[in-house]
Amino acid sequence: MIKYLTNAQMRAADRYTIETLKHSSLSLMERAGGAIAEHTAAAASKNAKILVVCGGGNNGGDGYVCARLLLSRGYDVKVWDVSEGKYSPDCAAVKKLYAGGYDDGVDSCDIIVDCIFGTGLCRKVEGKAANVIRAVNASGAYVISADIPSGINGDNGLVEGVAVKADITVAIAQYKLGHILGDGVDYCGKVVPADIGIEPVEDCAVSFEDGDVAKLFPSKNRNSNKGTFGSACLVAGSKKYPGAAALCIAGALRSGCGYVKSYVPEQLKYPLAANSPQAVYLESPDFESTAMAVGCGLGCGIETYELVSNILKNYRGKLILDADGLNALARYGVDVLKDAACRVIVTPHIKEFSRISGLSVEEVLSDPVGHACQFSQKYHVDVLLKSTMSVITDGKNVIINTKGCPALAKGGSGDMLAGLLCGTAARGLDLLKSAVCSTYLLGRAAEIASLCYTEYCVTALDIANKLPQALKEILLSK
Repeated sequence: MIKYLTNAQMRAADRYTIETLKHSSLSLMERAGGAIAEHTAAAASKNAKILVVCGGGNNGGDGYVCARLLLSRGYDVKVWDVSEGKYSPDCAAVKKLYAGGYDDGVDSCDIIVDCIFGTGLCRKVEGKAANVIRAVNASGAYVISADIPSGINGDNGLVEGVAVKADITVAIAQYKLGHILGDGVDYCGKVVPADIGIEPVEDCAVSFEDGDVAKLFPSKNRNSNKGTFGSACLVAGSKKYPGAAALCIAGALRSGCGYVKSYVPEQLKYPLAANSPQAVYLESPDFESTAMAVGCGLGCGIETYELVSNILKNYRGKLILDADGLNALARYGVDVLKDAACRVIVTPHIKEFSRISGLSVEEVLSDPVGHACQFSQKYHVDVLLKSTMSVITDGKNVIINTKGCPALAKGGSGDMLAGLLCGTAARGLDLLKSAVCSTYLLGRAAEIASLCYTEYCVTALDIANKLPQALKEILLSK
């Protein structure tokens, strides 16, 4: 697993390391600057012209250490001081040790080391700093950012007005949420870790890797049958959205559960059965199923709300609420979630979450982890907040799914995920692990499909057809 810290968690880890473990802040700055220098040297030829752009905070201090160390190794290094004469105590101390030259622009640089702002930035970048960042981006140089590209918010990854576009970001001590959320995933380039001896002291968000997900697919006993692996019931589709049911079924059929049952409008049964004869087509929702997914393509009228309310009140299994199931709750009342007799996970994308939470899209994007956790705690449900990097939480544990690509940004992906999640829950995992497992597997399948068909041409069914290959690759890590 990979850990991702908020700004506050990183500050707490810093304090613990300095106050309890008795590592001086200057020694930590030396280690950070040294790590940045190592990555810069690895990218530079001996004749490269290197410019280290330093602000006046501790991020700038890391830059001065980096510049000093590169200078001692014979590199052509200069510093562009953009601090306007204001320095943190540690930055001022290491600046005095730098004996190299200065510059006031980015002309003729081969490599630029961005040490203007750190992860703590939480305001719009304006004035001189904004002009400096624009100059860095326009330089054509290879850009290495210290900790996080200047202008990217460390908590949510959003661009604060303008931000450096890095080729490599050296994550100091720990990865930050801003590296993977929001715009961070596009601005950071390749993120490389730099261990300087600071460990988290609080629970933090994590992402899973192949080996972690492989453990969620135990070997199946040969002495087993359909009933061994549970039943998934999908309540999906309408005259307007027949494809939603088809894709939901396609996802569930690849999940490994024993039965895929489907409650769809009567006129859809035979067309769907022609393409997916393995599924069972029902006259009503099966309340005995191990897991149930409700909402894909249903429409968000009062009928859907009444259906969802009845299932919440009377079903005892594991329930996935998606798409129009959530939109109906947003229209007619979300509080019905509080009285659910079953374990529930809601799976909204950002706009759907905005509707059910009452928050604006901007508010959700400003703190997706925090808002997902708050919703989970308020309504006693798990949350899968779907986005570029999806947030999965039970209100305490937070997992970020980092698998996937823009090929998933098309209609039908969510329907397929709902079916895959439902089938995964049916075969025995709890809802939190089912969400982790299904988002990761779908993301890997999308990456594979994109290599075959490009991110432009991939369809949801292309991704479904790559699920077996994705799982085979994941299982090889066992």
